[in-house]
Amino acid sequence: QVQLVESGGGLVQAGGSLRLSCSASGRIFSTYAMGWFRQAPGKEFEFVSAISWSGGSTYYADSVKGRFTISRDNTKNTVYLQMNNLKPEDTAVYYCAADRTYGTGTSSRWEYDYWGQGTQVTVSS
Repeated sequence: QVQLVESGGGLVQAGGSLRLSCSASGRIFSTYAMGWFRQAPGKEFEFVSAISWSGGSTYYADSVKGRFTISRDNTKNTVYLQMNNLKPEDTAVYYCAADRTYGTGTSSRWEYDYWGQGTQVTVSS
């Protein structure tokens, strides 16, 4: 069993930055692809970004490309989401997820096996 704990959410003004962290338990974190998803009130669950087990491949939703950066530190069992130039439409609960099967990373929520509890990001205009 893998446990994921997100942190780093909060309230920020439009144009500001936040860095989310997701810490994972377990010794085989380095073999998992990781992803970030989000859900805003009244909106669908949405893929944000993913990273392969090695960190060599990254993927982004078009809505965040050029503003968000995903990275990981396998020595710390942690994946990060650096969010710059935040917009009010980025307001959502952000979830990290781990995929134990496909190490390449995917935008499909159904491929992920473990989920964190979520962290709220609120961007004011």
